[in-house]
Amino acid sequence: MLRERFNEDLKTAMKSRDPATVSTLRMIQSTLKDRDIAARPAAQIDDAAIIDMLQKMVRQRQESIELYKQGGRQELVDKEQAEIDLIERYMPKKLSEAEQDAAIAKAIADAGATSIKDMGKVMAALKAEYAGRMDFSKVGPALKAKLGG
Repeated sequence: MLRERFNEDLKTAMKSRDPATVSTLRMIQSTLKDRDIAARPAAQIDDAAIIDMLQKMVRQRQESIELYKQGGRQELVDKEQAEIDLIERYMPKKLSEAEQDAAIAKAIADAGATSIKDMGKVMAALKAEYAGRMDFSKVGPALKAKLGG
């Protein structure tokens, strides 16, 4: 499904002569093709893997933004931020802090977790259910705090 959206949006961007969108979508498709080649003999990666790829692309751009800010390169910061905004259009909606806390509490209860030793089991359940919708770099410390670690 995401592949078709990329293709359709690329065609639309090309017709409307939007070079920034065309460039970003071509970059996404190029990265996707690299992933497909690496995944052989399977035909293509699935949408969950595509979302993971998009998350990594966003993280890379966020790191670049920090470096560009340090270097005083505002035009490059703006370019990277525009790419992030475009990439995030294809990602599932992120959970709010309250929704994330509720999901963590539910996963702890469902897994019957009582100590930090159960953290891996809870994290696996969260990743299975909320992949692409949670920032797991923030979930880890919150989960550890709730489990008394």
